[in-house]
Amino acid sequence: MLQDNGFDRVKLFDAEDSILRALRKSGIQVMVGIPNDMLADLAGNPKTAENWVDRNVTGHVHDGVDIRYVAVGNEPFLTTFNGTYLNTTFPAMQNVQAALSKAGLADKVKVTVPLNADVYESATGKPSDGDFRGDIHGLMLTIVQFLSSTGAPFVANVYPFISLYADPNFPLDYAFFQGTSSNPVVDGSVIYHNTFDANHDTLVAALRKNGFGNVSIIVGEVGWPTDGDVNANLDYARRFNQGFLSHIATGQGTPLRPGPVDAYLFSLIDEDQKSIQPGNFERHWGVFYYDGTPKYPLSLAGTGSGTLKPARGVKYLEKKWCVLKPSANLDDQKVGDSVSYACGLADCTSLGYKTSCAGLDARGNVSYAYNSYYQTMDQDDRACNFGGLAATTNVDPSAGTCRFIVEVDVSDAARTARGVVLVTAAVVIAALVVLFVF
Repeated sequence: MLQDNGFDRVKLFDAEDSILRALRKSGIQVMVGIPNDMLADLAGNPKTAENWVDRNVTGHVHDGVDIRYVAVGNEPFLTTFNGTYLNTTFPAMQNVQAALSKAGLADKVKVTVPLNADVYESATGKPSDGDFRGDIHGLMLTIVQFLSSTGAPFVANVYPFISLYADPNFPLDYAFFQGTSSNPVVDGSVIYHNTFDANHDTLVAALRKNGFGNVSIIVGEVGWPTDGDVNANLDYARRFNQGFLSHIATGQGTPLRPGPVDAYLFSLIDEDQKSIQPGNFERHWGVFYYDGTPKYPLSLAGTGSGTLKPARGVKYLEKKWCVLKPSANLDDQKVGDSVSYACGLADCTSLGYKTSCAGLDARGNVSYAYNSYYQTMDQDDRACNFGGLAATTNVDPSAGTCRFIVEVDVSDAARTARGVVLVTAAVVIAALVVLFVF
């Protein structure tokens, strides 16, 4: 699917052997990630870093995997982490860098750390006044100095959707790329009509202010979810992603950093087991559905017209669904208990106000929960009982925008496809390069 769509870069959140092996001699460049829970071990023992590099980088590079970056951690300085990774992130980066040097790969593979956009800020709201967050200012300069000395990029994740989600008064049109906005940000002679450019240039200003104006920038994640929130829908997602791709395809860049923009579009495929602590939308960032079907037309070249190609050869389980029996009484306490159980183990984030399944009635909601669990359990007959309240049907209960899924058959060769979770996009020298995340 990656090759069919012309994607030639991929970002992985973890080093999974089966995925890396699949990328061998594919011509696809790779950024491989290290989870936050490994930072302490890597920081505390250089040998641990050497073993990790040997197992997850050196061997695969020698086998023909084009690994270009190692992402040490993911957004480790989020304020919600309460400083958990403040003392381990940079030492881990240093030890991984030393391990790459020892393996003779430091010139080819660069060490970086994807950071949330909350690591920089502007006291005035003007991008030109950008600087790094006060509580981590010294640490950020240490990291940026490291990136500068090794020729590695600063990787920042930028999410206009999150700005809208966090603030109901955030101007909607400022999140998109219409060319004009009813609430632009005026910064001297520069007028910002979209939040992406303003956010990007706040980082550029922060780098300049601290003497690192030449450090390259990669946008590690940018995108828009399609479900789970009133502003997460197919129309807004296509509007944002197509607007973004068209915006960067011009090669004009941003006011403070003219030229090509390098960015990962998040994400490839929806993740039905991702944490929903930030919000139900977290499971719906994909530009493809769980089965590799494109969600909406999208021109990766930024032309405004075009389509993605679906995954080929996808096999499904039987066309049958699990639903609430017509004879079941909604007032039965067992109904509520069973729905809670089903949604606790499966994905019910498409249910709710202004979501894709908001049009279902009460019985439809219960059936959706039952079917979600049933499909998660690979259509095991025992998973469609719920105390005698449920039964299978061969009639598709999907209605309107609400899709009742049939699980992908992950047996045999199809089994490895189940590890795919995320995507990304990049424009380099005005040529669109789409990068993926697993």
